[in-house]
Amino acid sequence: MANAKIIEGKQLEVNEIAEKLRGSVCTVVADYRGLNVAQVTELRKQLREAGVEFQVLKNSLVRRATVNAELSELNDVLAGPTAIAFAKDDVVSPAKILSTFAKKNEALKVKGGVVEGQVVGVEQIKALADLPSRDGLLSMLLSVLQAPVRNFALAVKAVSEKQEQQA
Repeated sequence: MANAKIIEGKQLEVNEIAEKLRGSVCTVVADYRGLNVAQVTELRKQLREAGVEFQVLKNSLVRRATVNAELSELNDVLAGPTAIAFAKDDVVSPAKILSTFAKKNEALKVKGGVVEGQVVGVEQIKALADLPSRDGLLSMLLSVLQAPVRNFALAVKAVSEKQEQQA
């Protein structure tokens, strides 16, 4: 009966991973081999502050989960020690944090990931990492939306000042 319990536990774990893969807007797969405990702790801290879940998972369980989540193309990058970052809200933050950390610590290698249900390679993850964060994009959008109003207000102010000078 112990085997049935173990199998049931592993099936629950596979279902949990599959649910995280489906529920995540951005999932980044990385090879953490060569990082020491302090470096992994620092990386986990940065990811946790950004609201990203970071787990070291067995490749065999992740492969089964990718089949359940219909993301079996991800199996190509599941070799060697694998850590996965799951983000539910922000598409950019896990890619940005892991890519920045990999630049400082050559031992961390980004292998690929899933962005909004599509399996992507290392190049797409790096391109995503170069984008501003969600807050940065929102502030850019806000400044673009405010520009016409600001320019109109400056024009009205200039016209009123000119009229006051003439009077």
